[in-house]
Amino acid sequence: MLRTLLIALIYATFLPTSSANAAEPPDTNILFILIDDLGWMDLACQGNKLVETPHIDHLAKQGMRFTDAYAAAPVCSPTRASILTGMSPARLRITNHLPDRKQFTPKNAKLMSAECRNHLALEYVTIAECLKQAGYATGFMGKWHVSHNDKKFFPTSQGFDINIAGCHYGGPPTFFDPYRIPTINNRRTGEYLPDRLADEAIRFIKSNRDKRFMLFLWNYTVHWPMEAPKKLLDKYANRKGPGLNDTRYGAMIEAMDSSIGRILQSLDELKLTNDTLVIFTSDNGGFGGVADNRPLRAAKGHLYEGGIRVPLIVRWPGQVKPKTTCDTPVISTDFFPTLIEAAGLTSIINDDFNDGVSLIPLLRGGVIKRDAIYFHYPNYAWHRSNRLGSAIRSGQYKLIERFDNGDLELFDLKNDLSERKNLAIQMPDRAKAMHQKLAQWRKASNAALPTPNPQGSH
Repeated sequence: MLRTLLIALIYATFLPTSSANAAEPPDTNILFILIDDLGWMDLACQGNKLVETPHIDHLAKQGMRFTDAYAAAPVCSPTRASILTGMSPARLRITNHLPDRKQFTPKNAKLMSAECRNHLALEYVTIAECLKQAGYATGFMGKWHVSHNDKKFFPTSQGFDINIAGCHYGGPPTFFDPYRIPTINNRRTGEYLPDRLADEAIRFIKSNRDKRFMLFLWNYTVHWPMEAPKKLLDKYANRKGPGLNDTRYGAMIEAMDSSIGRILQSLDELKLTNDTLVIFTSDNGGFGGVADNRPLRAAKGHLYEGGIRVPLIVRWPGQVKPKTTCDTPVISTDFFPTLIEAAGLTSIINDDFNDGVSLIPLLRGGVIKRDAIYFHYPNYAWHRSNRLGSAIRSGQYKLIERFDNGDLELFDLKNDLSERKNLAIQMPDRAKAMHQKLAQWRKASNAALPTPNPQGSH
């Protein structure tokens, strides 16, 4: 009942901006493609010379490529929750890949992970619930991973009309049919999951071509296990070096690109391209064992750029100028207000509800007013090698605070993208000011903090 009232209340604050008639549906379809673990350097259009991604490269030429886009967290579940709600992982207290496990704490660590909730509660209003209330057909396909295995927290309980393959899994048991994923039926033995989801996406688009739709295609690929069709595995067998640490990973990337190309082609064939906003991005940085994130430092699970900076491409004919780039820092919490505005709705939700800002001004060649973006990762990743901390990026500078001993790391990303030179001692005033802002943001977000480990070294 509370959730129903919340949805009604929020929808009551939306007013159509594209039509004087409130009963008319908004004008824009939405295709939101989220790839799992795709690193910032894992596309040809980002500068990787070992992978072939012609369809995504073409998408970038048709729209805007963001050079300084960030996931809200260096792991998947918090970023996904931030996209769905527009709230930061710190505010949601979903700050680690689910379920957060105490056994991730390294032996003799000084700190225990902060509290982390193990599902996105139904009381939070999602972008799907908002757009469904506004008349959109809403579909979810692929990796959900913002809940445990109770089906009442799956996509169809969070505003999506259909759910194909979304559940509590962080990765598929296998990418080949039979998938052993409880929310997708097996179809053809040996069929590749990205191809299957492309078929389902095209079917959804065709079924809703005469009404407005929002499709979240959140592919399990290019997450572990490293599996791809044999033809591509053979093609990439000798492609290893700067840009690629695992040949199987390159094969997965190209297979992903091909599946997305089919969906984009279907929009062309159905004459829906001009009516559809397409967003393509990733949920965190590249997985360190297979991706080569250089020149970025570190990988998934770390607060360095390799863990949180991600590719982002937006195509929106008539709104976004083709062949453009944007170097303004943006973050995944921004997608909620962006989609609300793109759908023709004006939100009066205040900052206590929404931590993002609409990117529409940037997409139209303008600017956004924001002083900083923030990150909070007070949990141990599965690899146990990360240090618990928070981070802030303001302009060209980024500061990381480490919780185990209070260390501050200040980097000038414009001149030191690889984060090799800590300027905290050289620039104490800037480090202090950014640290204060970070602490104030954590307090305002009611962020959970790590606790002393009784078994740890002190």
